[in-house]
Amino acid sequence: MKTFVAKAGDVDKKWVVIDASGLVVGRLAALIATRLKGKHKPSYTPHMDCGDNIIVVNAGKVVFTGNKYEDKPYYKHTGYPGGLKETTPKRLLEGKFPERVIELAVERMLKRGPLQRQLMRNLKIYKGADHPHAAQSPAPLDVASLNRKNVRV
Repeated sequence: MKTFVAKAGDVDKKWVVIDASGLVVGRLAALIATRLKGKHKPSYTPHMDCGDNIIVVNAGKVVFTGNKYEDKPYYKHTGYPGGLKETTPKRLLEGKFPERVIELAVERMLKRGPLQRQLMRNLKIYKGADHPHAAQSPAPLDVASLNRKNVRV
């Protein structure tokens, strides 16, 4: 018996499009992180990029459960003394770049390092309903039908 280790030529990458309108952020991010890493495939290898390319549309229409929309803090540091800045999901979603909410959630669910940065390049997030990747003919993935808790109405 031998352990299968995928090589770069063995990986079969697909394109998947997800409509994020009405979906819960944490559940969506967990599903995206799993698919980016390739854990849903039988040929999964931990040190390789085995996952799919994922396109998320309508990123500005995601929802939070509980009071997280108003109260959850997002921190960043400017690099200067006393430079800790704080914001909320409400300010991000109503601001210029609402796709950063999903990007931060997925980024924090992946292990830090060079592989995480490579996997994040396979994720494309758009706040509107259209995307420029029609030539790749992505297959739609209905996340709302996977579990009733994935969507808030």
